[in-house]
Amino acid sequence: MSSIYQQTDAGQGANATGEEKHSNGFTLTMPSDASRKLAAGWLWLGIASLVGAGIFAILLVLSRAPYVQDIFPWVDFFHTALVVHVDLSVLLWFMAFAGVLWSLNSTPRFIGLGWLALVLATVGATVIVLSPFIAVGKPLMSNYVPVIESTFFFTGLITFTVGVAVLVLRSLIAVPSRELWQGGEGSIRLGFYAASISTVFALICFAWSYDIIPRNVFESTEYYDMLFWGGGHILQFSYALLMLAGWLWLADACGAKIPLTPRVASAFLVLGLLPVFYAPVIYLTFAGDMGDYMEQFTTLMKAGGAFAPVPLGLAVLYGVGAVKSSPETNPQRAALISSIILFAVGGGISLMIGDSNTIITAHYHGTGGAISLAFMGLTLHLLPRLGYSTPNLKWATLMSYIYGAGQLFHIIGLLWSGGYGVQRKVAGAAQGLQGFAQTAGMGLMGLGGLVAVVGGVIFLVVVFKAMRRKA
Repeated sequence: MSSIYQQTDAGQGANATGEEKHSNGFTLTMPSDASRKLAAGWLWLGIASLVGAGIFAILLVLSRAPYVQDIFPWVDFFHTALVVHVDLSVLLWFMAFAGVLWSLNSTPRFIGLGWLALVLATVGATVIVLSPFIAVGKPLMSNYVPVIESTFFFTGLITFTVGVAVLVLRSLIAVPSRELWQGGEGSIRLGFYAASISTVFALICFAWSYDIIPRNVFESTEYYDMLFWGGGHILQFSYALLMLAGWLWLADACGAKIPLTPRVASAFLVLGLLPVFYAPVIYLTFAGDMGDYMEQFTTLMKAGGAFAPVPLGLAVLYGVGAVKSSPETNPQRAALISSIILFAVGGGISLMIGDSNTIITAHYHGTGGAISLAFMGLTLHLLPRLGYSTPNLKWATLMSYIYGAGQLFHIIGLLWSGGYGVQRKVAGAAQGLQGFAQTAGMGLMGLGGLVAVVGGVIFLVVVFKAMRRKA
């Protein structure tokens, strides 16, 4: 056993859970105890973010319930709670789980930076959660990063961002030795490393946008839309790269023989990173036309977002479909298949986007749900490898199918409603629902959302039960 990396997953012989190494090798060697403890810390932050998102979802409902809504003294508490709910369930959860994967992909070098990043991110997340109760501000449903206009909220958001920046910096310099980049394991590591590079570009885009966008020209929501537009689009490539590497890992965990050599798989992952390098061109050629600026990033995501997911997704589906399932691998299989289906549906819907209606919402719920499912599947797979007990196999399997089916109904309802002109970012009477078609579409959306919430709750219960007990 190496003093830095343990041969527990992709190493020689059986891993810590007694599994044998799969022949295609698309799996990751578990690192030292120090790196695994850091990864576990990021996992706790991610799970806490999902719990917080669930609590704010309940507050969303209560803030609109008759009589109960009167106990909320805040102005527009519904949208205030919605801002925090969205930030917790997407930005904080995704970046925290990125911290899990990047920690596992790093050596123990500069481990202090890793813990500093986690502390900063945790403090920032805590301030964001407390902001509706401590500093009242106007909620703004800006794209990618909705915000509350208060110094307290922005302090939390900036602190969290600094934590992510330190996390990414360490992931780029604490690189494992050359022998751990061979074969399928090298493909997984390349995907994670490519996501780090993409995230650096996203952070640069946020700063660049802040520099070029005039603050006093636009309304608040429009300003923050533009501020987060470039970096938000590039961040989607980071999430997608982590998801794609996760698909390969989950497929290997199912015993699938993926019909791709590691070299070809790595080439596809590099292809998934290439669009990111066009982002500086958009800024360098910026001439003050905000419409062109936004359109270029939209086109970049539409065109470049399919480069890697389509071939890798098809190859993974083929490999998983050719192998028999077993109770031990059912949770990984369920999460993997559900994730690929959701991403395919969400990606296909992106080609239908025109006006600002709920078709856009259907698109990002599909792709975002797919990324979340991949991370959930990896969480279930990693729990025993991080020193926790094996999760309940039955409920861990059902969770993915319930969550995936709920999200599918949710986005079908949004797509249906958007086709009839229902606008996004509105609720209640402001939706202007007229006739059976619009009402039925939004009804299906609501039902699917409730089913997805049930799946999410099952996931949290399964994970908490496993994390209460050490392996």
